[in-house]
Amino acid sequence: MTAIGTRLRAIPSWQITLGVALLALGFLIAAQLSTEGPRIRYTTQERPPLVETVLELQRQQEGLKERILALREEIQQTSQASRGSAALVRQLNDDLAEARLAAGLVALVGPGLVLQLEDSSATPPPDGIEADLRVTARDIRTLVEELWLAGAEAIAVNGERLTATSAIVDIGGSVLVNQAYLAPPYQLSAIGPADLYERLSASQGYTDWIVARVQLAGIGAAFGEFEQVEMPAFAGTLGLDYARVEPSAGTP
Repeated sequence: MTAIGTRLRAIPSWQITLGVALLALGFLIAAQLSTEGPRIRYTTQERPPLVETVLELQRQQEGLKERILALREEIQQTSQASRGSAALVRQLNDDLAEARLAAGLVALVGPGLVLQLEDSSATPPPDGIEADLRVTARDIRTLVEELWLAGAEAIAVNGERLTATSAIVDIGGSVLVNQAYLAPPYQLSAIGPADLYERLSASQGYTDWIVARVQLAGIGAAFGEFEQVEMPAFAGTLGLDYARVEPSAGTP
């Protein structure tokens, strides 16, 4: 015992200190390991919901992108359709304006001339006919036809605009135009090219009428050229009882 005791040496103080430190370190490691498991389990358990949330947000974002693209396409198509509709409406309005113009439903103004006709003041010969000294519907129709041929674009007789359905007939001592009774003097207003009267004078029909009705019968005739001739719109009706528009190909 004594020999053993003499061989025993006191543990160095640094070893004691190291041992205490190692012991404390062991406790800390054990404590760390005991808490690491729940922490890891907590993180592992929480990760799937976060991933699902991110994926869901990504899906929503993709859906919004697709919706935005679809809306842009719809806006583009609507814009193109609107431009097409606007162009179609403009075309229809232009066609309607041209149709109203051709039908005489629009008042006009432009260069042209005015012819004035009056009954003859001569006394009819004993073997003559008094009616031959008056301006008749035939006189007016002849001049209207010659004016059309000379390039007139619009014609009126005493303010009655002539259309495709206008009739010019004798009624007693008057002339009926568009169901309106007219009395002399008769004024034929026409809008056309600047040389309208030159064209009219160059026609054989007009020359023959001048010889037969003005020189021989004594009908009074005068004319004037104007830079602005006012042309009223047709005031009657264009209703057709029997005529119908023939459907064109593709018309339902």
